[in-house]
Amino acid sequence: MFVIPAPNPVAFSLFGIPIYKYGIAMALAIFVAMVLANYYYNISNSEEKTFRKDIIYEYAPLIIIAGILGARIYFCMLSPHYYLTHMLEILDFRQGGLSIHGAILGGGFGLWLVAQRTKVPFLAVIDTLSGSMFAGQAIGRWGNYFNSEAFGLPVAGQNWGLFIPEASRPVQYSDFSLFHPAFLYESCLDILGFVVMYVVVRRFGKTHKGMTFFVYLILYSVIRFFVEQIRVDSALNIGIIPVAQIVSVIMFFAGLCGVVYVLRKNQAH
Repeated sequence: MFVIPAPNPVAFSLFGIPIYKYGIAMALAIFVAMVLANYYYNISNSEEKTFRKDIIYEYAPLIIIAGILGARIYFCMLSPHYYLTHMLEILDFRQGGLSIHGAILGGGFGLWLVAQRTKVPFLAVIDTLSGSMFAGQAIGRWGNYFNSEAFGLPVAGQNWGLFIPEASRPVQYSDFSLFHPAFLYESCLDILGFVVMYVVVRRFGKTHKGMTFFVYLILYSVIRFFVEQIRVDSALNIGIIPVAQIVSVIMFFAGLCGVVYVLRKNQAH
């Protein structure tokens, strides 16, 4: 019998304030994503007239704040009735509640501001972070583990799986204790996605601006769509369909159209 135990969500206390493992995982995820994004920017744009070394580091605070705010606002918008009556909890990031789809939108807006300020083409800027997102997501999903969230359906037979404390189980699954470790499935798929994105950056980063971003949309949409099928804690459903799956389908076709656009644009030149 193989069981992944439920962790203590608190790493340590600092001056009486609990420091959560979720926050540590997210901070590490952001750090890794920023370091890789800056590396990708430097190798992909060093020959451009608009090249400025370490531009991602220079504007990292803006990008990070925009991404976190986007992730939190999007998450809260999926549960409007709750957060309209508990508005102070909107600011409580320590308990979790960040949406990757919101982070993409918020981070994209932050990168657009960077592009406007630096006069660097938007697609050249957003490509760099897209290439590193999977690395950050692979780490960030462990924050879900530390918070006992983003887990899947109960495991048949209950002889292996991820143990979820009773307080964190959906009411309809309160009699089950072992669930599919959806966070782990997605983390492993994100690692594979990162490998693919590294190849894309090296192959297309200098010549096909936008390709990295659009391929990321396609890959993550596929990963999230299928992982979402087994998750039991989707923030919001339309009928029986999770909003995350609907957004993933939209992102997939947007990415597909984007790839076609970039290929045709480069063929024309």
